[in-house]
Amino acid sequence: QLQFVESGGKLVPPGESLSLTCVGSGFTLRDYEIGWFRQRPGREREGVACLSRNGAITNYADSVKARFAINRDNAKNTVYLQMNSLKPEDTAVYYCATVGCAGRPETWFPRSPWGQGTQVTVGF
Repeated sequence: QLQFVESGGKLVPPGESLSLTCVGSGFTLRDYEIGWFRQRPGREREGVACLSRNGAITNYADSVKARFAINRDNAKNTVYLQMNSLKPEDTAVYYCATVGCAGRPETWFPRSPWGQGTQVTVGF
């Protein structure tokens, strides 16, 4: 059964950095494009970053472009999200999923079940 486990979320002050980890099981990660999504308080889940199978192509939401970086280690079945210059509006539960990476984030529909996510809170 394909599933992801996200981790790494915590409370961090504005301007700081944080790295999230997503470990997949029940499938071979290299066969899929992978996306990070987030659900901010009171808002719908949204796409944040997406990565092609070989890691050569990335795609980001405008709100995180130049601050976040997605990468993968297919040998470890793991995807990472490096988040820099964090802002209070980045506060959210972050999830990963298999996805089609083409187009704008609004068109990234998850193709795998949601995990439990990991909570990121930016504040004091």
